[in-house]
Amino acid sequence: MEKRKKILYLGNQLSKHGKNETGVEFLGRMLMSWGYSVKQVSSCKNSVLRLLHMLWSVFCFPRKHSVLLIDTYSTKNFWYAYLSAKLARIKRIPYICILHGGDLPTRLKKSPKASHDLFNKALYNVAPSGYLIHQFLQQGYTNVRFIPNGFDVSDYSFKMRKEMAPRLLWVRSFAEIYHPLLAIQVLKQLLETYAEAQLSMVGPLDNDVFPRCKAYVEKHQLPVHFTGKLSKKEWISLSANFDIFLNTTNFDNTPMSLMEAAALGIPIVSTRVGGIPYLLEDQKHALLVEPNDVTMMLKAIENLIENPLEAYQRTLNARQLIEEFDWGIIKEKWIQVLNS
Repeated sequence: MEKRKKILYLGNQLSKHGKNETGVEFLGRMLMSWGYSVKQVSSCKNSVLRLLHMLWSVFCFPRKHSVLLIDTYSTKNFWYAYLSAKLARIKRIPYICILHGGDLPTRLKKSPKASHDLFNKALYNVAPSGYLIHQFLQQGYTNVRFIPNGFDVSDYSFKMRKEMAPRLLWVRSFAEIYHPLLAIQVLKQLLETYAEAQLSMVGPLDNDVFPRCKAYVEKHQLPVHFTGKLSKKEWISLSANFDIFLNTTNFDNTPMSLMEAAALGIPIVSTRVGGIPYLLEDQKHALLVEPNDVTMMLKAIENLIENPLEAYQRTLNARQLIEEFDWGIIKEKWIQVLNS
């Protein structure tokens, strides 16, 4: 039997500080369940200490039968990946970049030399979306592999919704790029037609954007419920009370919350940005609209309410699509990459 490689997985392991789980946590956990030895770094809340912890871990990690996995984003976390990979090359430890940032194509253009050093010298660049595969191939990178974000689809019970009500659900962090205020503005407009409309927003409340959202809700006296961060089990249970899932992001790759909504059978209205149209086909799996457009998102919601059978058919299509993302299928793709 082939010896399994030891894995050092670098990423933002911050769920214990109230943040949402990221790849280093959920993928790291799955890799361990498949028999790999995985060290996950780092859970330091301070960003400088987190970087130092990552670099020290790479420095101390043995080279033999080892591989480094790096969660790679487009903003300041890009430099965690860049510096960690540079040290890995000095130590001759092969590394794989796992591409998460929906705005990574901008980083490729903004930092071409650093991007070339990081991505061209990687064993593989693993992308969870056809969008990032396309963007990297356009920039001349050939060492890219498509492995979608996996999850246990069986954990998500599909709910039939043959009647629609204006009960809106939003699940994300209150960060500027996810544009949570758009969901609230859409609700304000929706109330003019549907007085019973309501919105529940699920996500950590420790971001700078949240106070602005809360102030807007209070100013206009809107029926918005901020739940704070919920466990997966809690938000799945909550979702049964809602009929429409809103995704308002300005940049994105393949958001797990959209995949989970598709698995649960919630009709989806999402912005058409980044990797989303590569994940969900407009009209077939979801209704996609341009970003930052209250009017278009409002019309899409009204379309769902007025045409419930069409909305239901889309949820069936979306569930069928998302079953291809089950860990049982994704597992073989990861084993192939790690053993190469």
